[in-house]
Amino acid sequence: MNYRHGFHAGNHADVLKHLVLVALLDALKKKDAPFFVLDTHAGRGRYDLRGDQASRTGEAAAGFVRLREAAPAGPPALRAYLDAVADCALGDEHSYPGSPLLVAHALREQDRLAACELQPEEATALRAVLAGDPRCHVHQRDGYAAAKALLPPREGNTRFARGLVLIDPPYEAQEGEYAAIVAALREGLDRFPQGIFALWYPIKRRATLQPLMRKLAALPARSALAIELLVRPDDSPLRMNGSGMVIINPPWQLDAAVEPALRPLAQAMGEAGASWRLTWLKQESA
Repeated sequence: MNYRHGFHAGNHADVLKHLVLVALLDALKKKDAPFFVLDTHAGRGRYDLRGDQASRTGEAAAGFVRLREAAPAGPPALRAYLDAVADCALGDEHSYPGSPLLVAHALREQDRLAACELQPEEATALRAVLAGDPRCHVHQRDGYAAAKALLPPREGNTRFARGLVLIDPPYEAQEGEYAAIVAALREGLDRFPQGIFALWYPIKRRATLQPLMRKLAALPARSALAIELLVRPDDSPLRMNGSGMVIINPPWQLDAAVEPALRPLAQAMGEAGASWRLTWLKQESA
């Protein structure tokens, strides 16, 4: 696998993914009971937006940096995301956190993180970022296999009743990734049916996503919510026009918390024709 997230750190897709992630963590923290987070494709945990990789693509400048400079007011989910990024940056405005660092920042004493990263260099960097935090464990292993090995989550004799599984693959195989995603989600739901599962996906042409969405809707879960942000019209197969998150078993009122933040994202980072939407793939009846 040759993918390096440093080229894309802080782009519009990271912003959407991490805003939703922070909202999910905030929802989990509303209850005192401990929770477990499994990050299946964790990356290195921290990225330098001035570095060679990020500078070469300029994606962060058109994404998070532009959003931060726009300083949009208001929706609580947006402010929570911006505050979490700032807290993780430790005063360095060029530092951008990956998902495992955002999770580690949100954990309470009783909560735990298992972060999986297959690439040795990235896993080593992630261990350095999370060093000294007993709540966090880094596994250099295939993230899809972790759904079988690490679920249901346990620590010693303790079994976690609540948890979040974040699946953020590189999509090097593009649509060929879908079979592995669906298999991992099915395995995860079989082992941890009450867990929250969050899948990130790129959007080039929406029509190519429909087979995946049908399979996700057919999974044995009570509900599934798709949250999407397009920074340009959905008409180019050659570049990523937007991205989305499918949340399986979403927390109560996650849609109401996230939706007000999507317009400011589109306004700050989008081109002409930018859009957003929330769609229930499956919704349990009242």
